[in-house]
Amino acid sequence: MTTPLRSGQLALEALKQQVEFQVEAGTTCLCPVGTTGESPTLSHPEHERVIAAVVEASAGRIKVMAGTGSNSTEEALRLTKAAAKSGADAALVVAPYYNTPTQEGFYLHYKALAEAVDIPICVYNIPGRTGKNIEPETIARMAELPNIAMVTEATGSMDQASQIMSMTDLTLLSGDDSLTLPLMAMGARGVVSVVGNIVPKDMIAMIAAFESGNIEEARRWHHKLFPLCRDMLGLSTNPIPIKAAMKLLGRDTGELRMPMTRLSAEQEAKLRETLTDYGLL
Repeated sequence: MTTPLRSGQLALEALKQQVEFQVEAGTTCLCPVGTTGESPTLSHPEHERVIAAVVEASAGRIKVMAGTGSNSTEEALRLTKAAAKSGADAALVVAPYYNTPTQEGFYLHYKALAEAVDIPICVYNIPGRTGKNIEPETIARMAELPNIAMVTEATGSMDQASQIMSMTDLTLLSGDDSLTLPLMAMGARGVVSVVGNIVPKDMIAMIAAFESGNIEEARRWHHKLFPLCRDMLGLSTNPIPIKAAMKLLGRDTGELRMPMTRLSAEQEAKLRETLTDYGLL
């Protein structure tokens, strides 16, 4: 989920409207304050308020996997405990960023979290944002820990995803919208989606088609969604394009927190063209 802002402040009513939009679409789980939620720019009190607001608005109708990662194990522990206390069903924990831990450091980081909370933890491996890959062998070690239940694979490496699925029983989720169908063909079970903020029903339709064995229908959805997926990650840094799309569609103001900045006029024109071709404008 994106985090709506108004004049630099959290827009919790708009956030609740996003929850309703996803519930009505049939989405199975919400992910507040992940990468798309601009988590690095939120204060810790804001971070916790967003999670609590989403849990409250969800009212048990949809699961909540809250983003609780940090490059400090102590901070990740506090955020994860707070999310569990607020009623989140699971925690999405990004690999510690910037300080590029050793593989042993990654393992001990997640071990500390897994032993401190009772909710399932999803390891979020996105080296393009964190600066370092959690190797498959390390993820296999993590899979033996209590509460480590899922991994969001955003390395872009099909080989790495294959290795994780062959070595563990973890539920693997795609961390890249455009790779969802290829990863599901190898055994992944879904996606932590960016375009799901605007077209959740279409992403759900693709996944449902694949899981029902209708490969041609799933492939049709994949090709329809691809230009939209490409723009969400290709025009600029996530979540800049998705917030711009939500503004163009009248779903949000598109406001971002510095140092994130809006699309250029040329980029916005390209996004408008893609949304129009898709049939959204």
